[in-house]
Amino acid sequence: MVKKLSLAIVVAVVGAFVHLAQAQQPKKVHRTGYLSGTDPATDSARSEAFRQGLRELGYIEGQNK
Repeated sequence: MVKKLSLAIVVAVVGAFVHLAQAQQPKKVHRTGYLSGTDPATDSARSEAFRQGLRELGYIEGQNK
């Protein structure tokens, strides 16, 4: 009887720690980008327009998380 009670307490404590550990997980980081089949040097106007559009929406490269 004591062994069953001890086992139940251990399981409850482990379950509580697992729940707390999951609650402290960081938020998922979302990433935005685009793929291009051209050379980045020749595609600079398009990539800069993409960055400008993101800045207009409030996203700043390297700062938003």
